[in-house]
Amino acid sequence: MRWRGAALGLVLIAVSGVGHAQQEPAQQDPAAQQPPVFRTGINVVRVDVIVTDSKTGQLVTDLKQSDFEVTENNAPQTVDTFRLVKLDGGVTDIDRPREIRSDSTEELEAARDDVRLFAIFLDDYHTRRGASITVREPIAQFISTLGPTDMIGIMYPLQPVSSVRMTRDHGRIMQALNTFVGRKGDYEPRNASEAQYANYPAEEVERIRNQISLSALESLINHMGSLKEGRKALILISEGYSNTLPPQLRDPVASLPGLENPNRDNPDAAVNNPREDSRTFFSDSQLSLSLREVWSLANKNNVAIYAVDPRGLPVSEFDLSQPAVNTVTDRQYLNSSMDTLRTLAAETDGRAIVNRNDLAVGMSQVVRDTSGYYLLGYNSNQAPSDGKFHEIKVRVNRPGVQVRARRGYWALTVQDVARATAPKAETPAALNNALASIAVPAASYNLVRTWMGTSRGADGKTKVTFVWEPAPRASDPRSEAPTGIMLMAAGADGDPYFRGRTKDSRVTFDAPPGTIQLRVSVEGSASQVLDTVNRDFAVPDLSAADTIVGTPQVFRARTARDYQQVKGDANAVPTATREFSRTERLLVRVPAYGPGNTTPALTARLLNRTGQPMNDVKVGPSTAPECQEVELQLAGLAPGDYVLEFRAGDVQELVGFRVTP
Repeated sequence: MRWRGAALGLVLIAVSGVGHAQQEPAQQDPAAQQPPVFRTGINVVRVDVIVTDSKTGQLVTDLKQSDFEVTENNAPQTVDTFRLVKLDGGVTDIDRPREIRSDSTEELEAARDDVRLFAIFLDDYHTRRGASITVREPIAQFISTLGPTDMIGIMYPLQPVSSVRMTRDHGRIMQALNTFVGRKGDYEPRNASEAQYANYPAEEVERIRNQISLSALESLINHMGSLKEGRKALILISEGYSNTLPPQLRDPVASLPGLENPNRDNPDAAVNNPREDSRTFFSDSQLSLSLREVWSLANKNNVAIYAVDPRGLPVSEFDLSQPAVNTVTDRQYLNSSMDTLRTLAAETDGRAIVNRNDLAVGMSQVVRDTSGYYLLGYNSNQAPSDGKFHEIKVRVNRPGVQVRARRGYWALTVQDVARATAPKAETPAALNNALASIAVPAASYNLVRTWMGTSRGADGKTKVTFVWEPAPRASDPRSEAPTGIMLMAAGADGDPYFRGRTKDSRVTFDAPPGTIQLRVSVEGSASQVLDTVNRDFAVPDLSAADTIVGTPQVFRARTARDYQQVKGDANAVPTATREFSRTERLLVRVPAYGPGNTTPALTARLLNRTGQPMNDVKVGPSTAPECQEVELQLAGLAPGDYVLEFRAGDVQELVGFRVTP
């Protein structure tokens, strides 16, 4: 994600070049008619203000800069940037919108000032099946009202944010919407990740689902903030959050409802019980902290959350398929869950479309709110760095209008300020190389995936291993599937080290240290050449007496049996891919050599994509000679990019990989 002022805690004012946003030129102050100033700095605060007529609900567009009063913690602030932004999603004559086909196009188009940016978060973990089907129509009506320049994305809790594409293909979003099926109260595992906790107590599973949903929501907010400076709308489809369940639903094993739950047939189990009240209070306090992290992040990224309860006008929190719950308890849970939606909306200057049957009418307000607003900016005279919440109030000197603006922001701490103003540290080259290895090579390598590794050879030479495997046909379904390769390897002086045609997935040969030249010809079923690639490869010297680490070899296993077979096979063929499903398990073997034929102590850590340590990984012996190995379960990792770091003394080797759902 690109760092922006909006993501630093105090929002930067970035209003220059709003060339396609319409402005009301009449009756504005001279200062407002001047070109807006692009300001940056950690004390610059940006406020989007929606002003509507109290009777008609229509946007008021003739206000002047002098009509606004802004206070921060009740201290008056000087508004030094002012603009009315009006958007309708229509096509302008200049810079006509482009089709979104890549990340770079998505970023360029979303940043345009004549583009409205929307996202829909389909929280299937907190939506019942019936409600998810009912809500499809009002959402579809909302999508149908969007203009040709409007961009919109859709996301589920278990979906990696890297797969979310803001698009103008509204029909594609409609198709994704039609697959929305709620799973609230349904604890049957659908993937290996869910199977990990399927036998946990039902209440614990609910808390895990809360964490997954809210963390995914934060990822989506960050993504939207990285694409655009202006106001953005995030539509949250959810029945709300709760960290507790009533005793009747507090099953010891979530996937086995009713098993050994003594309260299942007692509707009044939680009534007038002080322990239950205390338990609920502390659980709700923990949930409030999690919600605060979400709406605080949304404020930083100028994202307004529109929370939509798909139940419409609900009369109970729990349905007839569940054990009977006392009506008082049921109503308490219903009000509490809807309050979580109201909080997220109110704290981000969005709207809570809850407890109403006219969802389509409520969602139409989302479009109106993003179609017109005043953009105000001021340089905070308090210059806060206390890490506390600073309340913002906006008043308009005109009767009969309704004013909406975000309630405030969380200031940076002293440490945050230091990090924000410090020169950006360069990412280590080794980390960049590890992450780059995740990407699928271009051109000829669309047909095959390849990997090259080295280990110690005989007579001072290095053993080079070349592995190839056919790429998924989806990368080019029209191409013929490769069946073999022709590999030639030679030194810089032309001396050949290997030449041969093979259908085997692995080729090994010895080569002296230095640069070698490779020529890889991908062949089809009739030995015809489908494509050819030339590349250089640096062969390291692994014969020195110092501690040396060879190239880590990655093996994938989809089942426990697969894993045991790979682990017991010293000659197993490593995989060339670096993208794996959360249902898989990895075995990584690392050749390591110490002085005098000793085996150095090898350590391993899991890093995130920025190089920050996440946790240590246990290193054990291997059946392969001169190797040590680690096992990595992927089910516990969120989708995204990671790096495995191996160290032997001062020697480091990194392996990048990607986890998908």
